[in-house]
Amino acid sequence: MMRKVDTKKAPAAIGPYCQGIVIDRLFFSSGQIPLTPEGEMVNGSIEEQTHQVFSNLKAVLEEAGASLQTVVKATVFLKDMNTFAAFNEVYAEYFSEHKPARSCVEVARLPKDVLVEIEVIASVN
Repeated sequence: MMRKVDTKKAPAAIGPYCQGIVIDRLFFSSGQIPLTPEGEMVNGSIEEQTHQVFSNLKAVLEEAGASLQTVVKATVFLKDMNTFAAFNEVYAEYFSEHKPARSCVEVARLPKDVLVEIEVIASVN
């Protein structure tokens, strides 16, 4: 059975999707961008935007019964691969000991013209 994940500690979905889905013992997040839970955009550097994305991810993971420590796969979308080193420094703050599988790609455009979007798959406790 599938369970929809919805928390007010992360921005609400802005389209026909939800923040994430739990099926069996796996959580699949929708992509998180640097919106605050109140829907305000973090218009800053790649570092500032990445910190907000992780704040959102932590909130939806918690609501799902998971955490950053149970993430098995992260998919990262960057507006500009030239920001990869700066992004990666922030990413490493959240995944220091535990290092999930990851893909990282540059894309032509992201929602609301943000610099970064991340989606994760995690094991649910």
